[in-house]
Amino acid sequence: MPTTKPPAQRAKQVAIVGGGPAGAAAATMLARAGIDVVLFVRDKRPPIIVGESLVPAIVPFLRELGIEEEVASYSIWKGGATFIHDREYTQSFRFHEVRGAKTTYSYNVPRDRFDASVLEAARRAGVCVVEHTARFERVDQTDRVKLSAEALAAAGLVGQPEFIVDAGGRGRQIARLLEIPTIDGDRRDAALHAHFEGIEVEIPGNVHTDRLEHGWAWRIPLPGRVSIGIVIDAEFIRKFGSSPEEQMDNFLREDPIIRDFARPARRVTPVVRYTNYQSRATRGVGENWAMLGDAFGFVDPVFSSGMLIAFEGARDLSQALLEGTDKALLHYDRKTRQSLASWHRVIGWFYSGRLLTLFKVGEYVRGTLPGRLLDFHFRKHMPRIFTGEDATNRYSLGLVQFMVKYGLAGNDPTKMQIE
Repeated sequence: MPTTKPPAQRAKQVAIVGGGPAGAAAATMLARAGIDVVLFVRDKRPPIIVGESLVPAIVPFLRELGIEEEVASYSIWKGGATFIHDREYTQSFRFHEVRGAKTTYSYNVPRDRFDASVLEAARRAGVCVVEHTARFERVDQTDRVKLSAEALAAAGLVGQPEFIVDAGGRGRQIARLLEIPTIDGDRRDAALHAHFEGIEVEIPGNVHTDRLEHGWAWRIPLPGRVSIGIVIDAEFIRKFGSSPEEQMDNFLREDPIIRDFARPARRVTPVVRYTNYQSRATRGVGENWAMLGDAFGFVDPVFSSGMLIAFEGARDLSQALLEGTDKALLHYDRKTRQSLASWHRVIGWFYSGRLLTLFKVGEYVRGTLPGRLLDFHFRKHMPRIFTGEDATNRYSLGLVQFMVKYGLAGNDPTKMQIE
C-alpha cells in the first residue's frame, strides 16, 4: 500500500459526495459531533437499487440514527432466510434461533423511502444537503483531491473543505481519478433487478436465495410486491434478448426453477442491470480524502452485506475523522479492506458450492448425537456471520472455513456450485 499522509488533526469541515445510506449516515454522525458537513446528493438516481434486504446487524444503526420506527412503518419485517437448493430441497433458518444473537430480526426496505429516511436524519442533525452531482479534481500530481468549481458554487463554499469523502457508489470517482488499483473477483456476472406483483415466497418476510441451473436469484418480499434479482453470467444472459427487459422476462419464463413461481407474475418496474461489482480498492484513504461504501468496494449481493459494510464504514470513518490522527484513518482503511476481503471469501464458498453443501450436511448432522452435542457451538458462530454480527470475527470465519474444507462428509460440492 502506498504511503499516505492523512490529516494529523481533526477536520472542521468535511464534504461528503454521495447521499446514499453510507454518506448520509457518516454525515449525521459527524454533524452530531459538531463537524461542519456538506453532503452532495446527486440529482438523478436509478428507479430501484440493490440493497433492499437488511441483515440484523444493521438494526442497531437504525436505532442510533433514530429511524427504526419510521423504517418499520413502511417495510416488511424480516425474520430469516430461505435457500432453495433445487426443485426438491429447500432450507430456512430464523434469526431468533441464532444462539447469542443481539438482534433477532431485520427489515426488507423500499430503497427510495429508506434512503430518504437516512438522508432526513442527516438534515435533522444539521447537515447542509446540496442537490448537485459533485465532481472531484486532482491537485496537480499529488495524492490530494478537491471539489470542482461548480460543486463549490452549488454549495456556496468560498474555499475547499479540509476533508473530502467519496461515498458516490460504484462510479468510484477518486479511485479512477488517482488510478488506484482494484482487486477484482473472478466472476463476470450481470445482475438484472426488477419488482414484480404476483410472486410467491416460501416464508413471508424471509429473503429467498434460489439456486438456478445458470446463476442464482433473489426474492425479497416488499410491501405489495417482490423484488427479484437474477445474477448470471453476462454472456449467457444475452441469449435471452437485446435489452435488460427482454433478457429478464424471457429468462423468467424459461428457467425450470424460477418459472414455477414467476409464471403468474407481472413486472411493475423497469429492469436495472448491474455489472461492476466484485471489486474493491487496494486503499481507501489519502492525504485529504477517504472512500466509503460502494466507492471503496462492493463484493456481491448474495448475503446482503453491502449495506452493513456501508453503515460500519460510516461509523468507523466518522470515528477516525473525529480522532483526527494518521493512525485512526489508516485503521479505518485496514479494517474496511479486511471486511471486504472476508465477505469476498465467504461469497466464494457460496459460488463454489461448498457453503450450500455444508448447510445441507449440517441439517442431517444436527439429528445425530455428535451433532446435538456440538449444535450449541455452531449455532453461535456460523449463523452470526450471515446475520452480520460476526462477519469479521476471526474465530467464526475460521470455523466456517474449516467446515467447508473438511466438514462436507464426502459430498461433492461441485453438484451445488453456481454456474
